[in-house]
Amino acid sequence: MRIISGKYKGRRITAPKNLPVRPTTDMSKESLFNILNNHFNFSDLKILDLFSGTGNISYEFSSRGAGAIISVDGDQGCVNFIKKTAQEFEMDITAIKSDVIKFLEKNIGSYDVIFADPPYNMPQEQFEQIVKLVFEKNLLDPEGMLIVEHSKHTKLSDLEHLSFEKNYGGSVFSFFEFESEEDDDDEDYEDDDFEDDDFDDDDFEDEDESEEE
Repeated sequence: MRIISGKYKGRRITAPKNLPVRPTTDMSKESLFNILNNHFNFSDLKILDLFSGTGNISYEFSSRGAGAIISVDGDQGCVNFIKKTAQEFEMDITAIKSDVIKFLEKNIGSYDVIFADPPYNMPQEQFEQIVKLVFEKNLLDPEGMLIVEHSKHTKLSDLEHLSFEKNYGGSVFSFFEFESEEDDDDEDYEDDDFEDDDFDDDDFEDEDESEEE
């Protein structure tokens, strides 16, 4: 894996071949961070990296100046590798061995960005449970973002708080956010001040807010 940008730009990290992982590709990772770069100043962001595997995403956040990063994975080999790499690069990454669902149920922290990359064959209901727990337990800051990586066969588009999705080959990034007050105000303005009969259908063009690629 390669760190794309920041303090350690261009550095390659080689993980043991026996780790049970499917790392996010460099191309997908670069696209993901281009999107995040438009939403956040990475400096001192609080990051939660779920199903962290080799730590690929955690290292990229750290290189770009993020603050404390928590990496959670159920495999001890992955956790040991992340600890070793973080120490070598002097990165502020805490690696925790835990079942991700149980971790979310017990966690009381709050994060700017939560990234989850579960196994693609994980049951649909567990993907949905992750999203539900993050918002029910207020693990995301009001201006924060949850990103779930999954295969095109897993459908998360009907879940509450979905903001947009990005497709990269057989992989999908689903982005979840709290609704902004501005969006709520816009909806109230439209509902309270206008009647459907005031306008003809031709007065407006539909806007497609999907950002699929």
